[in-house]
Amino acid sequence: MSHVIPSGPLVLAADPLLNQGLGPGIVGIVLLKVVVAFVLLLVSVMLMIWFERKLVADMHNRIGPSVAGPFGILQTLADGIKLFFKEDLVPDRADRIVFKLAPYLSLIPAFLVFAIVPIGGDFSGDGTVTLFGERTYLQVADPPVGVLFFLALSSIAVYGVMLAGWSSGSKYPLLGSVRASAQMISYEAALGLAIASVFLTSGSLSTHDIVAGQVAGHWNVLATGVVPFLVFLVAGTAELNRPPFDLVEAEQELVGGFHTEYSSLRFALFFLAEFMNVITMSAIAVTLFLGGPAGPILTDTLGWVWPILWFGLKVFAFLFGFVWLRATLPRFRYDQLMDLGWKVLIPVSLGWFLLIATLNVARDRGWPILVVVLGGVAVMVVAAAMLSGAVDKARADRLAGAEDEGVDA
Repeated sequence: MSHVIPSGPLVLAADPLLNQGLGPGIVGIVLLKVVVAFVLLLVSVMLMIWFERKLVADMHNRIGPSVAGPFGILQTLADGIKLFFKEDLVPDRADRIVFKLAPYLSLIPAFLVFAIVPIGGDFSGDGTVTLFGERTYLQVADPPVGVLFFLALSSIAVYGVMLAGWSSGSKYPLLGSVRASAQMISYEAALGLAIASVFLTSGSLSTHDIVAGQVAGHWNVLATGVVPFLVFLVAGTAELNRPPFDLVEAEQELVGGFHTEYSSLRFALFFLAEFMNVITMSAIAVTLFLGGPAGPILTDTLGWVWPILWFGLKVFAFLFGFVWLRATLPRFRYDQLMDLGWKVLIPVSLGWFLLIATLNVARDRGWPILVVVLGGVAVMVVAAAMLSGAVDKARADRLAGAEDEGVDA
């Protein structure tokens, strides 16, 4: 059978701004959006670092930053200026080129992911705003495969951590980078399967279309059955190397982890990338599951402000949750980290993805939904019991083998 490839222009973005050709005005608006997004992300990182230090200090019954600026809000800026003037040391045994390149491999993907996040727009209509007389989306770019773009960049970001540890020529950073590689592989699959459930529900890979499908409170967190959202939260926290999954830079074991040998501006870039990733992951979670900037517009005056406000409040709720986890939960052991990824999150997310796919087929063909749900749940329970039995048997065999070796010795 021969397949006919449709002719026509290749669609690189659905933004109506780019459907008019690339004149000087259009290029100027695009560059303005890039600059505003970059500045917004930098300011958000500065405020996030201050907020985390202040909130954790309050939870510990301490004062926290209080000297630089009102309430210590400029402490992050002061720390950044201090690091900028510190000496940039490179270990003798380091691979100098890779050592200097690694911080940028961590920083750049964090900003590029934020470029696909819609931070505003009236989604009761077509989600556009008017800038200098031109209709456009309030996001830097809206590629048709935006969520795949996010998954690709989140995979690339770990290379910065891995290469930083490997190129340092030191044992502790190398151990941290090996942990980062194993952790990324363990949780990337669960993260991807959780997002795949959103694909099946929304029918699009475009972040703008995903938000547009969640208007009037029809959020994907409920449409997908909550489970993919919970898996995304846990896997995303592990991807960010945030407590309680921060084994990549466990101070008690690895001194400083992968960035032990870094100083000056390059250390600051890793610090910046970490918090930038926290903000972008929160923004992606809001976009995929909580309706993005979609929300009620309470006043006609300055109506374009309300979507930005709703988006900011939702992201802030996630950021507060990340800080709360850091202040309350102890760090996982490494075997617990691996067990959670491979034995819990991946099976649960895969089973739920297959259940949602089966429900979509059932709706299309008119099958009884209740019977399909009960059958799917029964299959998942049997599969979970079989997996648990196999894990218990493997653990018992391993313990028996260790006891036999002890007797022989």
